[in-house]
Amino acid sequence: MSIENTEEVVKSKNFIEQIIDEDLESGRFDHVVTRFPPEPNGYLHIGHAKSILLNYGLAEEYNGKFNMRFDDTNPTKEKEEFVDSILKDIEWLGADWEDRMFFASDYFDQMYEYAVKLIKKGKAFVCDLNAEEMREYRGTLTEPGKNSPYRDRSVEENLKLFEEMKEGKYADGEKVLRAKIDMASDNINMRDPIIYRVAHINHHRTGDKWCIYPMYDFAHPIEDAIEGVTHSICTLEFEDHRPLYDWVVNECEFENPPKQIEFAKLYVTDVITGKRYIKKLVEDEIVDGWDDPRLVSIAALRRRGFTPESIKKFIELVGVSKSNSSVDYAMLEYCIREDLKAKKPRIMGVLDPIKLIIDNYPEDQVEYMDVTNNVENEELGVRKAPFCKELYIDREDFMEEPPKKYFRLYPGNEVRLMNAYFVTCTDYKKDENGNVVEIHCTYDPETRSGSGFTGRKVKGTIHWVSARHAIKSEVRLFENLVDEEKGKLNEDGTLNLNPNSLVVREAYIEPSFKDFEGEDKFQFVRQGYFCKDSKDYTDEKPVFNRIVSLKSSFKLPK
Repeated sequence: MSIENTEEVVKSKNFIEQIIDEDLESGRFDHVVTRFPPEPNGYLHIGHAKSILLNYGLAEEYNGKFNMRFDDTNPTKEKEEFVDSILKDIEWLGADWEDRMFFASDYFDQMYEYAVKLIKKGKAFVCDLNAEEMREYRGTLTEPGKNSPYRDRSVEENLKLFEEMKEGKYADGEKVLRAKIDMASDNINMRDPIIYRVAHINHHRTGDKWCIYPMYDFAHPIEDAIEGVTHSICTLEFEDHRPLYDWVVNECEFENPPKQIEFAKLYVTDVITGKRYIKKLVEDEIVDGWDDPRLVSIAALRRRGFTPESIKKFIELVGVSKSNSSVDYAMLEYCIREDLKAKKPRIMGVLDPIKLIIDNYPEDQVEYMDVTNNVENEELGVRKAPFCKELYIDREDFMEEPPKKYFRLYPGNEVRLMNAYFVTCTDYKKDENGNVVEIHCTYDPETRSGSGFTGRKVKGTIHWVSARHAIKSEVRLFENLVDEEKGKLNEDGTLNLNPNSLVVREAYIEPSFKDFEGEDKFQFVRQGYFCKDSKDYTDEKPVFNRIVSLKSSFKLPK
């Protein structure tokens, strides 16, 4: 078959897809069910997006099913607020769980019965060791642990004690239920791990029904098995937990139990993803909540102006592997630039304004200049930008004593005002502190953009907004929340915060942004991509967040 006559595209499969293919071919499974199982104890971040899109993508690829499940086994840290935010994030990313939303707490009764089953099989016992004693008995990486003095309790005694734990007869920490496996195991996770603890605390879904709760390593495999999950895909830190996962589903005697597969976590440079750190930033009011645009929670990225398409592209570029590595944040910025550059209108905004007065322009005249909304996408059309005697330009576009190869405005120099006229700087004024506050120019009426003027050329073009028509706006510029050069953490373990992570400017924006009905993202010419802030924007006080600058330090590998 010739290359010209085939449209077949050979796509290399990642190691997880290869495992699934083998399982389907061998007959271990005849279908695929995946799941995303967050704990509702915080907001999701960019690393979770990888897991969501991977699990959902595999279910789609194999015409399988995708389960949305909350691992709500630790009521001390869980809130409905987090449940709601997680569902919103996953829906925004495009993962559809249809009617397949579950909670670990849905299975508390079944988990209790499976724990009783293990006790009856002699595979679990009630232990009275406190936390410190438990650590002493556990052993180390090089030394085996010691059996608990309560390990050989009879089945009858264990059943009675476990029932009493359930009935609330013991205080928190007084007793635990442990799996009976092997205290000499090379894998510390297999040294008689705790599978139930006493916790007299209200649960956000079950209320006060329970005062004992299953541990994650016991609950998670049971949840997967009950739901019929075929491939339990998780990150590499759970690799050492896999023997315990397999032990639980086998000892609980599930038929055709799930298979756990681990992949590399997503680490992004110079960002904060740890819930403990973010929680403190929120509580100390250093950031404006879990969705502060300087964070990389999915809610924060959404508020910052990132799109689901840009996140998906980023995850695609990162790929799936078994080796941990870090990804440069610049790659994420590259993805949003690529997504927005042909989609969004380009308008003029002056972020550090200085007034420019055209002395020979008629005082009351207003012209409307034709401006292409996006030179890369003609379908976005053309708009009219108002032009008059007094304008605003960016301060960086004027210098009193310019260096060589500075082609913008300075005394005696002529430049083009974008989509308008040639102007020549004739004078400027300063305030009492020596700051330039006003620039005076003359214009050549023969040089209007689109007129076909060819008399002479200028090397510099600068953008502007009409002072009479501009919309005063608050613009927020972001840098990394942590100091890149000094590292994320100080010697005392606190975050090394960047004092310039948020800069707020009073800017002037071309009024045409209000004419783009329903549009919330724009490119401000030469400044970057911006979006309306979803919390603080009002028509009376527009607030824009810079999503990303126009300059990129990332290059896509060939």
